[in-house]
Amino acid sequence: MRTYFLYILKCADGTYYTGITNNLERRLYEHESGINEKSYTYSRRPVEIQFYEVFQDVKQCIEFEKKIKKWSGKKKEALIEKNWDRLKELSKCRNDSNSENFRNG
Repeated sequence: MRTYFLYILKCADGTYYTGITNNLERRLYEHESGINEKSYTYSRRPVEIQFYEVFQDVKQCIEFEKKIKKWSGKKKEALIEKNWDRLKELSKCRNDSNSENFRNG
């Protein structure tokens, strides 16, 4: 059975890069060596791995990657720190249309 990794890198400019791979060591080397000049991390090196999760199902890995890529930096940091309470708080909907924020007349 194949193993897949979802990973988060912290770039030199303080931003985060989220990706997936079936070979974490190789992929990290590719980011660090800058083999692709068009990649997000190329001009943001050095990079440092902050988080990874192992998946057996590539579809689940891709689904989780898509979610995390939309997250704020603070939310990614909460995941990296495994601060579940903070992650839950940062995940709450804050717009006026949220039922918790809705006020009648």
